[in-house]
Amino acid sequence: MPRIDQRAHDQLRPVDYILDIAPHATASVLIAFGNTRVICAATIQDEVPRWMKIQGVSGGWLTAEYSMLPYSTLDRKERDSSKGRPDGRSIEIQRLIGRSLRAVVDLKKMGQKTLSLDCDVLQADGGTRTASITGACIATAIAFNRLLEKGKLTQQPLTKKVAAISAGILKGETLLDLCYVEDRDADVDCNLVLTETGDFVEIQGSGEEATFSQAQLDSMLVVGRKGISELCALQQQAIESAMKPAQPQDLQKLAAFFGKR
Repeated sequence: MPRIDQRAHDQLRPVDYILDIAPHATASVLIAFGNTRVICAATIQDEVPRWMKIQGVSGGWLTAEYSMLPYSTLDRKERDSSKGRPDGRSIEIQRLIGRSLRAVVDLKKMGQKTLSLDCDVLQADGGTRTASITGACIATAIAFNRLLEKGKLTQQPLTKKVAAISAGILKGETLLDLCYVEDRDADVDCNLVLTETGDFVEIQGSGEEATFSQAQLDSMLVVGRKGISELCALQQQAIESAMKPAQPQDLQKLAAFFGKR
């Protein structure tokens, strides 16, 4: 069965990025998984939460926030601030982002610092949480590298890279990196978070009004591992490119980036 965008069943959507899209953050990246676009910004501050001071907890802290901008979906999405609180989905996803990055960050090596990861969805076409985790890891690595260069850190807190990807079963076929239409119609939907060494951080899987077999789960894990490996290679490319002389991010480049459909 051909996919809506003619990809192979185990093929990622085109993945691209622009670094330092938010210059006031310690590091930032605008990452695209196909038509999904997310700004992931890492900001490191020389303070820790009050509860850590009270409890005498050593080291630093890592926290994450996630939001979908009103124009990121086909129908305007009301801002969480207008409702007075984040919706349940946003809370679930930002906790997932925080857990995923804390799994690969040695908080004790951060010292008395807090790393805040802000993931803002500009355009949603499925996989916003997986793009957020993958982009947040890029921003985290670059932020730590910059503090190491400035002597504000003495050890690298990032122990390994982490990335995330979706997989699913649609009409009996196992698919990697589902776009919105595929995700909407899938019989099984699964989000996988793995480290670059193939260790699991989290698996979120559910049958959409259906059950799924061990064989189907195994098939999603196979394509998921392939996708994670490719994403980790791209993360490394992005991290290394941040060490080169800065290139101007002009409006033409941004326009070209958003013109990729």
